[in-house]
Amino acid sequence: MKGRFYLVPAPLDFGCAQSADLRDTLPLGTLTVAAALTHWVCENAKSARAYLKRVNEITPLCQPIQALSLVELPREVHKKGDHNGNFDARALLQPALEGHNMGLVSEAGMPAVADPGSSVVRAAHDLGITVVPLVGPVSLLLALAASGLNGQNFAFVGYLPQDPQERVQRLRELEALALKSGQTQLFIETPYRNLAMFQSLLQTLQHNTRLAISSGLTLESARLASDSIKNWKHKAATLNNATPAVFAIGR
Repeated sequence: MKGRFYLVPAPLDFGCAQSADLRDTLPLGTLTVAAALTHWVCENAKSARAYLKRVNEITPLCQPIQALSLVELPREVHKKGDHNGNFDARALLQPALEGHNMGLVSEAGMPAVADPGSSVVRAAHDLGITVVPLVGPVSLLLALAASGLNGQNFAFVGYLPQDPQERVQRLRELEALALKSGQTQLFIETPYRNLAMFQSLLQTLQHNTRLAISSGLTLESARLASDSIKNWKHKAATLNNATPAVFAIGR
């Protein structure tokens, strides 16, 4: 009998100066399932162990952390992503084929959403393994709900180009789409590039285009703001360059 493959959300405080209480962001049911799993697929074994150590403080793990099996996704998946079906992850799911329940965890939020992991989920379906998504924080949906932008029609477009000229061109394309169709455009940036992105947004977008920024979600220090580009400029606002942020533009 095959095991189940659980998609286990992680708190959104990875890389943040503060940590959230897991009981404030993850239901007990999710923590209980996580504590019972002995086999994991993860982005990074070190951060996965740190998360499971926090879980253990609330719900004791079924085995000591050092006895758990944690398999990292390959480096090329981190660098190039696995959302296009270019990685065969079936070998990672052998424990589930042998009857063990398994978990997939990313460094923050829901695995396989704005993070690697979709290849493993796809492989689980192909192998006839039951996939079970667990309840927990999803930064994109929290940011969208708090943006005041269109929540009925939206798109997540991942990371924008790092090259300044290519980034400006992409921002203009996304703005044109948002203004024409009303579709909210969501994207993220690597920490320590937040300010560069913020400046590009202020310099590139039209005055009446609305920009929403959410950073430090679920933390006491969270910042969520939404306004027109014109008003953002008048505020002389700045942005924490180290805290993960979600950007959204629309009309």
